[in-house]
Amino acid sequence: MMRALLFLLAFPAILGAQQAAAPAVAKVVAEPARITMKAGQTVPLKITAYDAQGNVISNAQLFVGGPRLAVSWSNGQLTAKKAGSYTAFAAAVSGNGSPVNIEIPVLVTWPELTRLEIDGESARLYVGTTLAHTPKGAHTDGTARPSVTATWRSSNEQVATVDRFGNVTALKPGAVNISAEAEGVTARKAYTVVANPVASLDLGIAENTVNTGDVVHLTATARRANGQPVSDAKVAWSYRYTPDDSTVAPGGPGIIDNVLGKPVFTANAPGLFTLVAQSGNVFAQRVVDVKPRDARRKITITGRGSVNSTHTSDLWPWTGKDGRDYCIVGTWGGDGYALIFDITDMNNIVKTDSIRIDARTINDVTVSPDGRYGVLTREGASNRVNGVVILDLANPAHPKIASTFDQGLTGGVHNAFATNDYLYAISGGQKYLIIDVKDIANPKYVGEYQHPGAYIHDLWVNNGIAYSAQGGAGAVIVDVGNGKWGGTPQKPRLINVFPINSGHEIFPYFQKSTGKTYLFLGDEEMNRAGKVWEGTNYMGNMTEKGGVAQTSGGYVHIVDATDPMNMQKVGRYHLEDYGSHDIIVEDDVLYQAYYDGGVRVVDVSGELLGNIADQKREIAVFKSYDPKGYTPNAPFVMNAMPWKGQVLFTDFNSGLWAAKLEPKPKVTP
Repeated sequence: MMRALLFLLAFPAILGAQQAAAPAVAKVVAEPARITMKAGQTVPLKITAYDAQGNVISNAQLFVGGPRLAVSWSNGQLTAKKAGSYTAFAAAVSGNGSPVNIEIPVLVTWPELTRLEIDGESARLYVGTTLAHTPKGAHTDGTARPSVTATWRSSNEQVATVDRFGNVTALKPGAVNISAEAEGVTARKAYTVVANPVASLDLGIAENTVNTGDVVHLTATARRANGQPVSDAKVAWSYRYTPDDSTVAPGGPGIIDNVLGKPVFTANAPGLFTLVAQSGNVFAQRVVDVKPRDARRKITITGRGSVNSTHTSDLWPWTGKDGRDYCIVGTWGGDGYALIFDITDMNNIVKTDSIRIDARTINDVTVSPDGRYGVLTREGASNRVNGVVILDLANPAHPKIASTFDQGLTGGVHNAFATNDYLYAISGGQKYLIIDVKDIANPKYVGEYQHPGAYIHDLWVNNGIAYSAQGGAGAVIVDVGNGKWGGTPQKPRLINVFPINSGHEIFPYFQKSTGKTYLFLGDEEMNRAGKVWEGTNYMGNMTEKGGVAQTSGGYVHIVDATDPMNMQKVGRYHLEDYGSHDIIVEDDVLYQAYYDGGVRVVDVSGELLGNIADQKREIAVFKSYDPKGYTPNAPFVMNAMPWKGQVLFTDFNSGLWAAKLEPKPKVTP
């Protein structure tokens, strides 16, 4: 059974909205308590909170979630997206109590399969070649059935065979029909197998020596005996591996994959790789020497802005109008305090001021690129009117409140993104609003975007395009003023969605060396159920001073979004025992807040493929142990950002840290 993923994004909003006057939640009831439904169906799911006397708490803060891309809940309705046995999760909080939660078993079945097609590779089926096939199914309503399991058959196994995965291998010339059957529905594909005309293969691999993680494009031209190319011949790729002396028991030493329709290879381990191309009984090979990628550099802590009286959340550095450098830091459960630090001298960080607003938690802080204004997001305001607070940074050491904006933002603002003219603020996880901030004393509502059936957590805007991470949908890309897809700030227009089982953090990176656009998407799972190490009781100790160190799960997905209409997941940054949070990439370096895994600096230069954690791309790691922390010696890095050649990061338990990467020592022959 798949268990619900517990997101950190939900509970700061819930806990922050506690009101002392309201009674504490003693019990949560779901009606119905167990649900059976079909994929695509929406059914009522009522969640009610009660106090210890059995009275309904009408103003309790509620959250209902489930496995991403499986089920979603909105306005009292549960929608199923794919078949399976799941556990939905409902939580409520009010007064000064802790969250009370329940689990709701959800069984989802598929609608009836009514149509089946066979999708095969486009190459010709020559004798000795193998073509892959995939069954594609659809329901009565036209919706697609993912992952159809079919029974495969060949009408003439003397001509061609088919295995249980749909791989068809041609044995001799002749006619043959390949069939796939699933749930009583059958599809057929006819082939005429002919003799293989390929006499040789010319390889187009230019590389002789590469580093681990470098991507090698696999190109080969099949030719007839007279030298003419055979354009429709299938060329299959494989490799043989000989480890070097530094590699002990390698696991998964290399990867061959198709990226946007073209075969590529990358090595995780150093050694000699023999890349083999085959078409029928014709082979060609090329040996590539893979060297270890040594990106390691020493990281040194230079300064601290220690905070141990409360939890800290986000940070944002900027250069003030006075020419000095500053950093604003938010607090989590800190009674609405934001802290201002002078970071001009990273060896001597000085707190210059603090600002208190009506909020329980300031989860996100941001500053406009021109340093004109800053933004504090509010959750848990005393009157339940949250919204954002806009700061005038004319005197950066001592910012003043310029205005507040709460129109349409009463559900709590977990994240925001500032451009010089517009502010994008997430409203209660449901949508983002676009606010005109040309006059920061008089912000104005401009437009908004809400994606159906999704829960938005994070967004970044670049060149008039908004990239958002939305649970239940994936990466949502919207034209909010670029204009190429007809969008404006007043009327945003959807460009495309990349469905992915991740919906927490997102960062779009435009890589100059390759011309590619990569999306880095973080999971953030606070429930480690089902993993070898299930971690600690996160929620039970999160808000107590001291307590047990927090644990986390999930990782960073890497999607090639160069063509937003044709995207593909190509890699990941995955460490089993820790969970990912905020993500920044600059100059081919990933600055990753990896929660209890610390701050991690990673080389992401060149094309990316596979798990970059296996490719010796990590430059530096620092875990912020602090015996005087809110929870002592419990690293939990929330955000990390590069700043003028150094690294700034906030730890949930110990505040602001500054570090620098030392230059790599010169190798002496």
